Amino acid sequence: MDQRARVAVAVLGAAAFFLVVQFGALALAGPFEEAGYQSVEDPQNPLNSVLYLGVILVATVVMLALMRYGRTTALRGVLVLTSGLIVGYVFSVAVPPLVVDAFGSVNLSPWIGGGAVAAGLLFYPEWWVIDLSGLLMGMGAAALFGISFGLLPALLLLTARAVYDAISVYGTKHMLTLASGVMELRVPVLVVIPTTPDYSFIDEASEMAESVGEETTDTESEPETEELDRDAIFIGLGDAVIPSILVASAGVFLETPTVFGIEVAPLGAIVGTMLGLFVLLWMVLKGKAHAGLPLLNGGSIAGYLVAALASGIPLVTALGLDGWL
Repeated sequence: MDQRARVAVAVLGAAAFFLVVQFGALALAGPFEEAGYQSVEDPQNPLNSVLYLGVILVATVVMLALMRYGRTTALRGVLVLTSGLIVGYVFSVAVPPLVVDAFGSVNLSPWIGGGAVAAGLLFYPEWWVIDLSGLLMGMGAAALFGISFGLLPALLLLTARAVYDAISVYGTKHMLTLASGVMELRVPVLVVIPTTPDYSFIDEASEMAESVGEETTDTESEPETEELDRDAIFIGLGDAVIPSILVASAGVFLETPTVFGIEVAPLGAIVGTMLGLFVLLWMVLKGKAHAGLPLLNGGSIAGYLVAALASGIPLVTALGLDGWL
């Protein structure tokens, strides 16, 4: 496959993944809210964003420590269970209930879906298993956060995460170390986009695990590798989930006119995210690592605000400041 074709495969694969996550999160947000899956009592409280960022920082420190000291088995187990749990939420509203008399009134659909994902990740973590799991997990996570973060908390969260991502990639660079380490975990933390038909993520992850010492001590050279010399490129699942939180939040907490059955405000966030993604991929395919969230979150926020204002929503309302001013 020539270079142009490989670029096209990578870009179209990433774009398709992002679109499915965003539209999926928007579709799941309403059913999740009706099911009572909101994780906070007051979704309009900006402190929700502060709490979330604190959890992210603690989780990052714990993951880096476990990777540094070779305690990745427990970490992989937790991430696999988390993936199964979130996919279970998705199946609980997206799949018809499966109730068996022997189990009383328990709906088995979430258990089957979540269990299948967990089993696939544990026993056959090939790239398509990881991507399919990440797709379901990404939609579910974005919808869960979207119904738990009102407009102001969601906007604050996306802004803070964009700043944190830039610092962690260009400043402290610990995100590059983390990205190298999660490869060997073989869980849906990274989206894997093959550019050759015979690519195997299991084989590549095994090779990386054998040289993990070298990889974790040399985070500077790896991003300099020409991306198109590889059989696959990788994008963090969080790069798809975080901007999609605003998509889901706008769909739940703001009422705007619809275009082709989709409300204008979340549609604007989707368009803005995709524009940011194309710019990001253009930069990444030059061969260097870049922080994704400044472009992706920035595009999501800008697209959302433009669409909301164009539909006649006052800026104060679009920013979620009605109850604060």
